[in-house]
Amino acid sequence: MPTRTSVPRWVVAVAAIGALFVLLPLAAMVLRVNWAEFVPLVTSEASVDALWLSLRTSLAATALCIVLGVPLALVLARATFPGQRLVRSLVLLPLVLPPVVGGIALLYTFGRRGLIGEHLDALGITIAFSTTAVVLAQTFVALPFLVLSLEGALRTVGTRYEEVGATLGAAPSTVLRRITLPLVLPALVSGAVLSFARALGEFGATLTFAGSLQGTTRTLPLEIYLQRETSPDTAVALSLVLVVVAVVVVGIAYQAGSTDFLRSSFGSRSASRRADDA
Repeated sequence: MPTRTSVPRWVVAVAAIGALFVLLPLAAMVLRVNWAEFVPLVTSEASVDALWLSLRTSLAATALCIVLGVPLALVLARATFPGQRLVRSLVLLPLVLPPVVGGIALLYTFGRRGLIGEHLDALGITIAFSTTAVVLAQTFVALPFLVLSLEGALRTVGTRYEEVGATLGAAPSTVLRRITLPLVLPALVSGAVLSFARALGEFGATLTFAGSLQGTTRTLPLEIYLQRETSPDTAVALSLVLVVVAVVVVGIAYQAGSTDFLRSSFGSRSASRRADDA
């Protein structure tokens, strides 16, 4: 039997307009694709180089986000120190900062005459306009997504089971490994997937800090931008590839986030068992 919804009809109508606002441009792009030449367009040497470079650097940036973001989220969620709100605001600043500004900041930090890059250059280490620069640019813009997701999950689960584990004599590292991280694992996976998606779509910071060298720094968004002027069909075909990858990534993130319900249902029992084991 159909059930009545408490959502007013006018809200449903506005929501439908919002959905169309997102879906219609995507549908228009799909209709514009030259399907007869789709495979040759997306398998050209420049396209394949850009795709594989984007995947490699995005995976490296995601790993770096996890290495740096998990400790950041733990400190922001569990520790108390002067200036904590300011630190949180600065960590999340790339969310609202124009990417090109982030690229300029990275350039003046790691460039040949930058704050750190000048000393690295004296040692024969060059970062700007290299594949490493691409990874750093992607990490800079993607890190807040993981920190924000994980910090929220840490605050939601609270410290009850961690305190139980500590009371039973578990060391802080053991509590972190056996209790805290398993409790927030869905949020960690979701944040990592969103960070990967953000890194994959990065454009402004990458162009400013790393440039556009085929096979070295020219990622898929940069290749799409360049092809837009010379070969619109290639640009549309590569855009569709990027959209498909993004849809898959968002689906994985949603699936990971949906497990929060199961974790909230059975989390107290499993966390108590982990606290006893710890």
